[in-house]
Amino acid sequence: MLTVLLTMIATLATATNDPTTEIDAFNQNYLALHQKMDTPAILALWADDGVDLMPGENPLVGRPAITEWLNAVLAKMPGIKVTKQEMTFHDIRVTGDWATEWATEHQVAQSPDGKVFDGYGKMSLILHRMPSGEWKVQQEMWNDMPKP
Repeated sequence: MLTVLLTMIATLATATNDPTTEIDAFNQNYLALHQKMDTPAILALWADDGVDLMPGENPLVGRPAITEWLNAVLAKMPGIKVTKQEMTFHDIRVTGDWATEWATEHQVAQSPDGKVFDGYGKMSLILHRMPSGEWKVQQEMWNDMPKP
């Protein structure tokens, strides 16, 4: 009974926080996990039925499909390390349990043989607040962009 009560209080406390502040905290965590290349934790930020729309790819529907795709990409780049990851989030809009935003990013990664990838991109995110109060990525669309 105490566990149920504490869970209800925690959920109500989360639900009454400023949603923009919650999204800012989500974004900081999202960035930190990418900087650390913590793939399991990044994937945990996705809704079970999330959709990832990557350029030149079929839609990736559901966390299992996103996980399979990401693991296949990483398998082609063994030992690669992110040396720089920057994301700037813009135009956060929250309506109830849904939020939209877009971001620009800059990523530098280095392979064990010294090759450096230095890329820029932009993405659009739709986030959904779960019944637990936790925000998850429901949809992401990403594309590259020229160096600003």
